[in-house]
Amino acid sequence: MVSFQVVLAGLNIFYKLTVSDGMDLRVLVAYRYLFATAFLTPLAYFIERSKRTKLTWRVLVLSFMCGLTGGMVAQNLYIAGMKLTSTTFASATTNLLPAVTFVLAVAFRYERLAIGSLSGQAKVAGTFLGVGGAMLLTFYKGPDITPWRSRVNLAAALAQRAAAAGAAGSHPPPPAPAAPNFAMGSLLCVSSCFFAALWLIIQAKLSKEYRFHYSSTALMCAMTTLQSAAFALFFDRDAAQWRLGLNIRLLAVVYSGVLASGVMLVVLAWCVRRRGPLFVSVFNPLMLLVVAVLSSLLLGEELHLGTALGAVLIVMGLYAVLWGKGHEPAAATEAAKVADQPTVEEEDKRIEVPIAANSI
Repeated sequence: MVSFQVVLAGLNIFYKLTVSDGMDLRVLVAYRYLFATAFLTPLAYFIERSKRTKLTWRVLVLSFMCGLTGGMVAQNLYIAGMKLTSTTFASATTNLLPAVTFVLAVAFRYERLAIGSLSGQAKVAGTFLGVGGAMLLTFYKGPDITPWRSRVNLAAALAQRAAAAGAAGSHPPPPAPAAPNFAMGSLLCVSSCFFAALWLIIQAKLSKEYRFHYSSTALMCAMTTLQSAAFALFFDRDAAQWRLGLNIRLLAVVYSGVLASGVMLVVLAWCVRRRGPLFVSVFNPLMLLVVAVLSSLLLGEELHLGTALGAVLIVMGLYAVLWGKGHEPAAATEAAKVADQPTVEEEDKRIEVPIAANSI
């Protein structure tokens, strides 16, 4: 999960760089899952072909819902909210994900609240410590404590090059920035967190129903590709926006599709199955810490006291949740293991309700 958050932090850097280059991020989302599908499909076929069971309509519906909630809807809501507010504000709202996931996980009985037990109190306190630390890291600056000075600013360099190419007519000019609207932008960002949390819950159900991580992730990415491409084409049919060359756009698409989606979604699916959706979501605040470091090194941004204080709270929150997960009552742990096993009826359904097109 730490590796997953580091990769996501790099993805946010690429988002900022491609925006500076004038690329429509809705197109980037569509390309991201297209490349992820192309990367995962052959892996799923060769690695799991001898043990993969036939797909059922239930698995297809769950895959469609995973692609819709966590891919197309959550990603595009986040992008729209970021355009109406700021990158910093949008990144801060993603740290509501652990709290929202905790509430949904308790509601769908993937987590036991057990507020009377010490482990339950630790999970609740750790979740809110992580969220509070991430908010402090984002909204409180304090004095500059940057231990290094970097003169590198890739975003500014790309913006200048894109403006010069647009003036020369060899490159589409960067789109005009949207007028700030923090009320609507906040609503969109919070809605993105809700759908991302809902995606984690559905992903946990899909991992239980269809225990083939490569195949289920490839199927989910294929669903997201169709949904995101249709959404992007509805708003932007400019061929120049869809054209890829040997530039930052192609690099961002390959990074986001192959690594951030192709490789890391398999890792995420495995982690959700092993430890549950809350364990996965509680690592989300680490992304802001990594983004702060990478932004300082690559984008010329400064590190402040708020970053250090927020990092301390994030680490305290993570250890509290991990301690709570590790000290859950034995009965709850055993019940979770039993619930994770497929029932005889579920196995019968997998055999009795196959579909014709069962290969990815």
